[in-house]
Amino acid sequence: MSLVETATSMNGAFDSIPIINMGCVSTPEERATLAWQIREACLKVGFFYVSDHGIPQETIDAVFSAMKAYFSLPLETKMKLYHREGANYRGYAPLSDANFSAESRGDMFEGFVIGWEEPIPKEGDDKKEVDTTAVPNLWPSEPAGFREALLNYYHATVGLRNALYRLFALALDLPETYFGDIHRNLPTMRSHYYPPQTGSEDDFIMGINAHSDFECFTILWQEPGIQALQVLNSDNRWINAPPIPGTLVINIGDLFARWTNDVFKSTVHRVINESNVPRYSIATFVGVDHHVEVKPLPTCVSPERPPKYEPIIAGDHVRNRLKETYHRDTTSAK
Repeated sequence: MSLVETATSMNGAFDSIPIINMGCVSTPEERATLAWQIREACLKVGFFYVSDHGIPQETIDAVFSAMKAYFSLPLETKMKLYHREGANYRGYAPLSDANFSAESRGDMFEGFVIGWEEPIPKEGDDKKEVDTTAVPNLWPSEPAGFREALLNYYHATVGLRNALYRLFALALDLPETYFGDIHRNLPTMRSHYYPPQTGSEDDFIMGINAHSDFECFTILWQEPGIQALQVLNSDNRWINAPPIPGTLVINIGDLFARWTNDVFKSTVHRVINESNVPRYSIATFVGVDHHVEVKPLPTCVSPERPPKYEPIIAGDHVRNRLKETYHRDTTSAK
């Protein structure tokens, strides 16, 4: 059965998120087996967990500690790096600054956004190996070790991104290196703090309202032990995606769904912290170079499934979605 035929026959009424072990990728046969598992997850769910992902636990522990220390600082200290006063949304975002729903008052999380940067600047580094749209990060003077911890984790996710792009290519019946030359535009990473909410559950505000991510895919770390992420299936039921020790969550974004002619699912999801304790997470948003023209891949179209989308430039798509998220007028929401 072809990729398109398989996608057409797939039932999206999932009730759990699959777990995929990435520990065995040394041979073509192992990568083909793994790609087949990823294909099934992307066709049916649009979300999957990865275990044996290669990011050391000490790297995760260090960034978790750094996040907790930073978000505990006074608001006036954090606002010194307010992202709207910088370039390309780098820096700090206070509560309700982002708004994924026109009907809400904003989303109940604080964030801190960074992009590519070498942990130790290289002599003569002119960024030829990365997209020239890269802009400087903003860094706080405290807590100590914050920059190092975030960049170490960031670069670890870049390595995982590279492995996933190769597997996605195989899952789409494309050469393994198909996406190799078009993602010099390195990811954006946002750390999140979701404060505890008290009182009636009816009064709780969504940490992040129902939405789909807008780049190609997202690599998500969730604080252990706190359920908050939910994914919407084709029966319009919210399915919990709890943190599972030793795993990360991968989900397909709108740009990849468009690229695959909706063969891969960009699934609506939301976050609500009902735990009465603080919750933390880190999302790495993976895209492609901003100049790339995205149009349905040849393996994802057929006479029965013609292209659903007109070609679009990747950078235009991302800029439009950022404006929708951060430039909405939240004062009009009730």
